[in-house]
Amino acid sequence: MENILLISEDDEVIKKYKKISEKICNFNTSCTETSVFDLVEVETPDLIFVDENIKMLHLETTLKKLKSRLETTQIILLTNGENIDDEVSKSVNGFILNSCNDGLICANINALLQTKKNTDKLSERNKGLSDSLYKLNVLYNTSSQFSGTLDTKKLLEYMSEGLDKSLSFDLTSTLSFGFENEPVLIIDSLYEISEELVNALKFRAMLNYKSLFEDKEIPFEIDDRNLKIIKNVKNPHEKFTFSIFQYDNMFAPIDLGDQFFGCIEIFKQKPFTSDDAAYFQTIVRQVSLPLKSAGLYKKIIEKNIELEKLERIKSEFISIVSHELRTPLTPVKNALSILSSGRSGELSETAIKFVNMAKRNVDNLTNIINDILDINKIEAGKMDFNYKLMNIHTVIENVKTNFDCVAKENNINLTSEETLLPDIYADSQRLGQVLTNLVSNAIKFTPQGKSIKIKSELKNSQDISSNKYFENELKNLHGDYVVVSVSDEGIGIKQEDMLKAFEQFTQIENSLTRKVGGTGLGLPIAKQLIKAHNGAIWCESKEGQGSSFYFALPINSKFDS
Repeated sequence: MENILLISEDDEVIKKYKKISEKICNFNTSCTETSVFDLVEVETPDLIFVDENIKMLHLETTLKKLKSRLETTQIILLTNGENIDDEVSKSVNGFILNSCNDGLICANINALLQTKKNTDKLSERNKGLSDSLYKLNVLYNTSSQFSGTLDTKKLLEYMSEGLDKSLSFDLTSTLSFGFENEPVLIIDSLYEISEELVNALKFRAMLNYKSLFEDKEIPFEIDDRNLKIIKNVKNPHEKFTFSIFQYDNMFAPIDLGDQFFGCIEIFKQKPFTSDDAAYFQTIVRQVSLPLKSAGLYKKIIEKNIELEKLERIKSEFISIVSHELRTPLTPVKNALSILSSGRSGELSETAIKFVNMAKRNVDNLTNIINDILDINKIEAGKMDFNYKLMNIHTVIENVKTNFDCVAKENNINLTSEETLLPDIYADSQRLGQVLTNLVSNAIKFTPQGKSIKIKSELKNSQDISSNKYFENELKNLHGDYVVVSVSDEGIGIKQEDMLKAFEQFTQIENSLTRKVGGTGLGLPIAKQLIKAHNGAIWCESKEGQGSSFYFALPINSKFDS
């Protein structure tokens, strides 16, 4: 179970946080610097809350010490939100206002602990790789070199360089048939080797080569007369003796599919480890199949980028939640309602204008919080659905009615085109949420005097098509679907930006998107909601001409309610 440490001397604060925390994690409290670091020494906390009003220790100094000692522990300051010292602010990961209610604090604790858990998992995965970081870097660089050429001579040079950097060999003996008209024995040696030792290595390589084809036809006939020798010596001032054959060694054939390329033997005075053997086999396989190896390493790099991106999205999510949810919206909304109702006295036209402006911004902030909470529920698999037999026309009419006034205010013609459609098994509230988002976006990005059209129709999956960017979204559709579209005459989207529109916290960069703002969560939420209905969502657009967003819902599909 996770551990929380509260640093406070206020009995009320301690009582409050103990009540919230003890159901979900172990809870400890302290109020002196000595006891704080004693507790930290015994068991590292996953989360530390620090009361800014504590007097029994020097807040700034203690926070700096905690920050330097506990790199992965989240440190959160409990504050009134006024006059926070800059040095204190630098030493904490976030803030929680003392005015926050228990439910909001509990949600923050869960979110922070989940972030810590994800970070620990990532750290655990990387821990086993940390000792091999240098060798993995060598493997990647060698793979990149392999993918950059099909020249056999260079491939063998890159192989030798890679083996030297990762294994620090004393000598390699590579028999090759690829880049000369005659077989070649390439000897890469740390020290000078005598003519007698060269001859011994030559006969050893020939015997090893022939042993690979005991019961098969030998691809290339070789003998000591037609075997060319190439020597590469690092330090010619010292010499190897025949004692090198007492060194530890490894041997491997070099194959290119059904084409035999050669073989390699590697010597090292210190014993090879199992990791060394793995690196040796890996590099030999890479030089055997350079293009394939390069492709495999590319996938590894892409996977690392994807993991980093997911971690960044999680961090951004936590950052937005910790910032936005601090605002006490309820009293603000109540105050604005009282003002606008006239119960506190008549307002001037200017005052009414400013009150309405404030109400719109409070509503926008509420929508942001709802979006964040929705995406969090979806990721956690806690989004509730109420699937019932319903007709999409009802959802379309409700959404259109809700936006008629907004469209008129913006001088936009909002219409709908409907055909007779069968009922579907769906959650009408969630579909309304999807359609609301699409229509809202269309209004945001459509200039005055233009039109927006909502259309619904029945289509078979074979008749549903889109651009190349959404092929994966549509390939799993089978049977009949109700297809709903929202088409506008707005600014449109660049082809390369279409997929970005469905990514979390993404705002496609242009002057209008900066003006209208938003969290960038609406379309990702819509995508997940449609996915929960076994449907698909996609878009088509031409920059400067408008966009059409579509979603398809299956006929006769049922889900657990």
